[in-house]
Amino acid sequence: MSGTVRSVLALGSNLGESNDTLSLAVADIVDSPHVRLREVSPVVLSKAVGGPEQPDYLNMVIEIETDLGPYELLEHCQAVENKHHRVRTVRWGPRTLDIDIVTYGNLVSDDERLTLPHPRAAERAFVLQPWAWMDSSARLAGRPVTELAEQADDLSGLAPFEGV
Repeated sequence: MSGTVRSVLALGSNLGESNDTLSLAVADIVDSPHVRLREVSPVVLSKAVGGPEQPDYLNMVIEIETDLGPYELLEHCQAVENKHHRVRTVRWGPRTLDIDIVTYGNLVSDDERLTLPHPRAAERAFVLQPWAWMDSSARLAGRPVTELAEQADDLSGLAPFEGV
């Protein structure tokens, strides 16, 4: 893949067999000649942040290398969500699968389809902590991800997921 970009994706699920869904989603994301998996974080259990009352989430972060453009990557991620029966009815509501593009190289974008870096990632321990465990030298918006994770309001509601 010449002309590739590294991208960090955050995955979450709180409906159905969430752990299986996350594993299958990672496989589906990289089941493209345009995407190569670089790193995978541990899975964490987290309380829902915002939105209606709902079950706890399983969350993880992956780093990929891709030659897809940012909007092509967005469409690819949404196709994977749809494959896993993602329904968009309630904002921040429960979901079988959510895939967010956290970073796409150094691209900064602020439009209605794609905001990069992800606008709330720097405040969310369920993104930051698994990312920091995966890559302790990672930076977001010029700041160490480990430092951002320590300052996130939702850090106390997060725990490593041991599986079943």
